Amino acid sequence: MGFWSFHDQSCTINVLLMSRKTALLSDREHEAAAALAELALVNPFTPERVDAERRALGSRFVEHRSVWHIRTHGGEVANANVPLVSAEAQSLAETLRQRLAGAEGIEEREAQVYRDLVIYALYRRYQEELHRPMRDGEDGKDSRSFPIYRRFAADLERFLGQAVLGDKVEVPAPEHLFACFFQVRRAFHHLHRFLIGGSMPAARLRAEVWESIFSHDMRRYRRVLYRHMGDVTTLVTGPSGTGKELVARAIGLSRYIPFDARKGRFEESFDESFCPLNLSALSPTLVESELFGHRRGSFTGAVENRAGFLEASSDYGTVFLDEIGEIEPGLQVKLLRVLENRSFRRLGETEERTFEGKIVAATNRDLGLEMREGRFREDLFYRLCADCIRAPSLAERLADSPQELGVLVGHLARQMVGEDEAGELKAQVEDWVENHLSRTGRYPWPGNVRELAQCVRNVLIRRSYHPPTLEPPTGSAAEELAAQMAAGTLTVEDLVGRYSALVYLQSGSFQTAARRLGLDRRTVKARIDPEMLARLRREGG
Repeated sequence: MGFWSFHDQSCTINVLLMSRKTALLSDREHEAAAALAELALVNPFTPERVDAERRALGSRFVEHRSVWHIRTHGGEVANANVPLVSAEAQSLAETLRQRLAGAEGIEEREAQVYRDLVIYALYRRYQEELHRPMRDGEDGKDSRSFPIYRRFAADLERFLGQAVLGDKVEVPAPEHLFACFFQVRRAFHHLHRFLIGGSMPAARLRAEVWESIFSHDMRRYRRVLYRHMGDVTTLVTGPSGTGKELVARAIGLSRYIPFDARKGRFEESFDESFCPLNLSALSPTLVESELFGHRRGSFTGAVENRAGFLEASSDYGTVFLDEIGEIEPGLQVKLLRVLENRSFRRLGETEERTFEGKIVAATNRDLGLEMREGRFREDLFYRLCADCIRAPSLAERLADSPQELGVLVGHLARQMVGEDEAGELKAQVEDWVENHLSRTGRYPWPGNVRELAQCVRNVLIRRSYHPPTLEPPTGSAAEELAAQMAAGTLTVEDLVGRYSALVYLQSGSFQTAARRLGLDRRTVKARIDPEMLARLRREGG
């Protein structure tokens, strides 16, 4: 199925509704109900959502950019249609509920549409209260307890109970639907929080991550897949610095967590369920210990029994294995065993333990090449790649939308200096990039978003950023200085210091150098760049 294609079930809903007129709804209500039912099922980060909004609202639809992302000044991009479709869904659901109360019955096909319409309307009704644990300032509060559940369950019974629908269609259990609603709200929050940008590559990334969380079929997800998505390993690829861990974090923090209706609480806190492990930062023994755990005395320094990430992770948790391409062959075999039969052993033990969580792995390596060179197991690769996501490079994103740079710089600036100071820092960074990095063409940002963050930090501290990729790898110090001058990448301080060193070495004295430079002798002595002077002396023998 293509990225921009309609969901089969959505088309089916529309055809069924439009092909048969019932006494319950007018033609216009049929069209709106079909579109609103589709909004309960469609991937919200694709154009299908926009098309459904347009069909639901008709002439009231407000044209806007289809890419839904974070605004430069914080918060989601405003979509004027969201409150309109929310009000329409709730009004239409109530109208149809009242009509059903006086009707002899409803056909199964119509009941399916009514059910999906109600599900969308109820989600919109409770979305703000479901967002409470993720809001700023809510840290430390109980993210598991939801007193609103009783009110939600009563609403669900009022709209979809036996008295209204009978046995025409299957209705999700209230505690399960509530858990799905909370998961959808968390997914929205984390996709907006971690995956910033208004370009089409960024939009496609959000849409792909949404499918990694829910699959492409929301009905099937609610029926059965919510139990099994943890069995599917997700592999995130892409160049270094593109935010692969943020992709993994968005997936891990958006997993399904069951709700206990009797206690009015979720079984665990979503914000404690993500465990990242960088495989390239540790020795093979430490990687194995961190991942699988160890028994006391199993290696030097193992002074006590210890549970690893796999054991500590709950059934609804996620273990993130960063730099999976760096893992050594012996550990590849053990990891393959975890993926194949979900079992493992601690270092130094024979007892079998079980892992029930989800694994997300990431790499910037070409695993196809690694397999051909014999460094990565083919069977492990095929276990990892059931669900693949590629994080786009910053160059790809800027090629599609040059304004993306300002969006990302604004976001980074807010993280570093806060909302009040972010605007000024953003302007300084954009000015530096325009006047120093983009003078000879668009700078390629080989370090991607990680490099952009470093640029923002450098401008914050030193008012400048000099990427190492612009430094010529070969040539004399004088040739390098000329190249830097031509590229316009030097500050005035850098230029004066390096050029003063060159003139001083050529003239042989501070006084002569001062005369040639038109400066005071003491100024020349104070301004000389010592590193440049030392390099020139080495090159001169």
